[in-house]
Amino acid sequence: MTNNPPCGMSRGARRAFAVAIMVMAASLAACSPKKDNAQEDPNAPHNVTLTADQMRHIRLYTVTPSRFHKTIETSGAVDFDNDQATSVISPISGPVTRLLVSPGDKVKKGAPLAMVDSSDFAAATSAYSKALATARNARRLADMDKDLLEHNGVSQREADQARTDAVNAEADRDAALQTLASLNVDPQLIKDIQQGRPPSHIEGMIRAPIAGTVAERLITPGQLLQAGTTPAFTIADLSRVWVMAQVFGPDLAAIGVGDPAEIETGMSSHNLSGKVENISTVVSPDTRSVMVRVAVDNPQDILKKQMYVRVLIHSRQESNGFLVPVSAILRDDENLPFVYVVQRDGSFARQHVTLGYRADDRYNIPSGLKAGGRIVVDGGLFVQFMQSQ
Repeated sequence: MTNNPPCGMSRGARRAFAVAIMVMAASLAACSPKKDNAQEDPNAPHNVTLTADQMRHIRLYTVTPSRFHKTIETSGAVDFDNDQATSVISPISGPVTRLLVSPGDKVKKGAPLAMVDSSDFAAATSAYSKALATARNARRLADMDKDLLEHNGVSQREADQARTDAVNAEADRDAALQTLASLNVDPQLIKDIQQGRPPSHIEGMIRAPIAGTVAERLITPGQLLQAGTTPAFTIADLSRVWVMAQVFGPDLAAIGVGDPAEIETGMSSHNLSGKVENISTVVSPDTRSVMVRVAVDNPQDILKKQMYVRVLIHSRQESNGFLVPVSAILRDDENLPFVYVVQRDGSFARQHVTLGYRADDRYNIPSGLKAGGRIVVDGGLFVQFMQSQ
């Protein structure tokens, strides 16, 4: 068939012929089948209908809202309880002559830790001896002038000056004694000086400011110490330590101060108990995590500083959601999680879901399921096999 008008046709006839061709083309287009742009993907999984015998191979579960408490699992590092630990700074200058303790030794408050050949120490004891003698003489003169004043032996002015000199001398004596106390001088040495028996050789001493365990020894014999700047020892009460746990954003909302925690060391089957004491307000720029401080009793000194441990924080805050057995979760070709949901006609269809918190052998499903729906929890692989046929 040709669309060209016959030869010899008039201009009006040609126009009529063109109109007839356009009408015929429109009619043919209306009668021809249309291609459905919304045609389903032939590779898309279809619903599965099982026979009564096949239904015996699966088990269904009805989705219902559940209440639960989250357990946050993370890692942490052991640190000293800074409320019960201190760095011992040398109060005197000079070379170390003797070390009296080793790391791991338990000491009492005031126990000697190291001896130092210190000119500061010798100068302080000498100053106290002089101040003590001066104060005694000044007080004796003041008492004599007081007695003479009563018998008109001295003037009131002389007696007042003697009393002022005595008070000033005693103040200097007390200040010198306070200097010795700040240097942790042995009380017996102070008694010897007060009784007029100063020792022939004086060594300075570094003493423990608190009771605890010598956790670190930072000096060696012969090392020159600088008063007020050289760290010498670390003493800590190791019966209680801190575990600094890293918690990331999604889990922070479930954690609160006071939540119980368990510490797994990997060295024994017995977990140590602890409690959340502090939640940092600062996010680490390196790990994007927040430090959570867990206080842990450590009666057998199992936990050591810088030891890495596993931390389980049991949230006391109640959460709500749909908990389904882990066995219900399958993965498609793109590794996306889905479950098989029973349809109204009894067939089974794939339903992609979002996996949330896992509580033992159950997943919380934030989205993808509705209350009352029935899903396959056992036999999902069998349904997936039937769907592939």
